[in-house]
Amino acid sequence: MTVIGIITRGKYGKRLVKTLRSKTDLKSIVAQLPENAPQLIDEPLQFLEKAGFDYEVFDADIIITYSLHPDLTSAIANLAAKNGVKALIIPGGRSQAPVQELQKISRESGIYIENDEICCTLKENAFTSDFTSKLGTPELKISICEDKVSRVQVIRGAPCGSTWYMADKLKGVNVKEAPSMAGLLVQQYPCRAVRGTHGGIHESAEVHKRAVEMALLDECNLQKDFQENVNNE
Repeated sequence: MTVIGIITRGKYGKRLVKTLRSKTDLKSIVAQLPENAPQLIDEPLQFLEKAGFDYEVFDADIIITYSLHPDLTSAIANLAAKNGVKALIIPGGRSQAPVQELQKISRESGIYIENDEICCTLKENAFTSDFTSKLGTPELKISICEDKVSRVQVIRGAPCGSTWYMADKLKGVNVKEAPSMAGLLVQQYPCRAVRGTHGGIHESAEVHKRAVEMALLDECNLQKDFQENVNNE
């Protein structure tokens, strides 16, 4: 079974741990970083040692690190590569990661490294599919009854858990209002994504809105095909 390593820092990453354990059957290993860290860390390995960092996390196949610090992220990427980790996912955006150095580590070691601002835009690929087939860009199946949403099944949801929150609240909502309501519900969920900018939580809302639109379109097409088959019999 694929093992997922999650490196948390303060409040960041804890919702992923909860979602992974409650919504998937994937095995996980968790290591914690101190919430407070100097702006510059000259010796990140010494910092990790003094912090009591759990190196067992590098026994994972895929690691998601919420280190949110260029020096720590670089050290973690190097350690992951040396320990045979297949893929490293880094949320938080490029400002929190040394992009050129990470590209060099990936190129020289073969480890797949992906850096995303928010985790609900994670796409499924060959390196991370065991994780991203379950958590990442939302994918839904929606049932409709009398022009209202009657059921929302989450095929793949955001790592923070917002997709399941949204799915539960959409039941009974008019089909025409459902996409915009989905975006609003995701913004109401206490996600850690940045607020007050064009990206962050607003991008997450748009991603979920599109997922609902696609699921409704699929369901309407299925109902139309069914009705046409009935009429032709």
